[in-house]
Amino acid sequence: MRAHIFASPVGEIFAAVNESGALVRLDFLTHKDRAAYLKRVGPVEWDAPALAEVERQVGEYFARRRRKFDLPLAPEGTAFQLRVWAELQRIPYGSTLSYGELAERVGNRNGSRAVGAANGANPIGLVVPCHRVIGADGSLTGYGGGLPIKEALLHLEGARLL
Repeated sequence: MRAHIFASPVGEIFAAVNESGALVRLDFLTHKDRAAYLKRVGPVEWDAPALAEVERQVGEYFARRRRKFDLPLAPEGTAFQLRVWAELQRIPYGSTLSYGELAERVGNRNGSRAVGAANGANPIGLVVPCHRVIGADGSLTGYGGGLPIKEALLHLEGARLL
């Protein structure tokens, strides 16, 4: 796995690609213990050029010049998690969806908790936009990067919140 850490307007981002160059991880490090996080990720080869396109597209997103990412992705997860993550990618820029609505979309009408768990396990935050999923009452619930980052991302996208 080749990796790079780069700056964003909301804090440092860790990104990693597999041997084929497909994105396997993207996490905000702002509220994480960096040493513990990197230990959990496992051995990486630090390779900024291998992540140049990821960094460029993330930069365009924060500059409001990109609404959809065009990167090869290779998240690892269960069949259910992969279904949820695929559905997350269908939520348009600037829009939000409740956990219950997302559960219905993946065919598990009463599965909002399972969807929430899959959302929380998303290894490619931002690019697979789990930040666009909110509580049924419009509240900002759970985000691996921290709620202030979730709020900043939704604000950047112009999402309307209750």
